[in-house]
Amino acid sequence: MRVVIGEDEALLREGMSLLLERAGFEVAATAGDGEALVAAARRERPELVVTDIRMPPTQSDEGLRAAIEIRAALPEIAVLVLSQHAQRRYATELLGQRAAGVGYLLKQRIADSDAFLADVRRVCDGGTVLDPELVGVLLGRARPDDDPFHDLTARQRDVLALMAEGASNAAIAERLVITEKAVVKHVSRIYDQLDLVPGAAEHRRVLAVVRYLAR
Repeated sequence: MRVVIGEDEALLREGMSLLLERAGFEVAATAGDGEALVAAARRERPELVVTDIRMPPTQSDEGLRAAIEIRAALPEIAVLVLSQHAQRRYATELLGQRAAGVGYLLKQRIADSDAFLADVRRVCDGGTVLDPELVGVLLGRARPDDDPFHDLTARQRDVLALMAEGASNAAIAERLVITEKAVVKHVSRIYDQLDLVPGAAEHRRVLAVVRYLAR
């Protein structure tokens, strides 16, 4: 699995490269700014791009802009962005209308290498990974009465949060100490509340998360 890394801090860039290489990934190229990252992705055509959101020259959102450009031009490439802070705007812009093969994690998650690598593999496999802190921020916001999420129970919101993290029904059941059958019922209620018509289960799962982020 080939990876291109976008990170302007040399120590973090080298550390991430070493971590991924030890896990069996091939680091095809690294880049220190958004323009160089897009060029490297176009040149190398990797399976995955991992990038910091803030990069030179302004240290604002160059990495995010590069990630969005890469997703638009090369949709077969999975993208994982890293940030110091949980920002709803970044998540919604990144996900857009296509949430498959995309992730948004806080940089502190890299410290847990096993969990980080599991998230990397999930994104490479076409999954969606959202940082638990970002999900917590979203679920903790005040909701207007006409918000379709307003009528979800606390348990259903817990299930939605874990769905947003990319957890399977079995993993959700284990985390919440309930049966998998109960998880299926909660997920079904979420779909009903959001008027998501029957279809591919994974497709509806992603749409539920994206619709929440787009509120």
